[in-house]
Amino acid sequence: MGDSTITEASLKAALTERLNAVHVEVTDMSGGCGQSFTSLVVSPQFAGQNSLKRHRAVNAALKNEIASIHAWSAKCQTPEEWERDKAKNNGEDHPPLDGTVEGHVQGVDA
Repeated sequence: MGDSTITEASLKAALTERLNAVHVEVTDMSGGCGQSFTSLVVSPQFAGQNSLKRHRAVNAALKNEIASIHAWSAKCQTPEEWERDKAKNNGEDHPPLDGTVEGHVQGVDA
């Protein structure tokens, strides 16, 4: 990436293109400063791969971008797994937002 600014949109575009993903969601967990992201990546390329291989593929696809941010997490699924989980979760298909307030990490008062 020529631009040093990492955004939800730039990560989504990179994952879609580099992994032939059929669905990508990226959430900036840092409140907009672009330093902490979580994602859901759905790609047929993940078929037959265990979780470690899927995450390695995502990390390799975003090698340059990940080097510029503080925190990155990804949920990697095949299209079939994504559809199954959506059906179980009443149609919700966002990345995991555990430990957040509406998808954003909140600071603590000292």
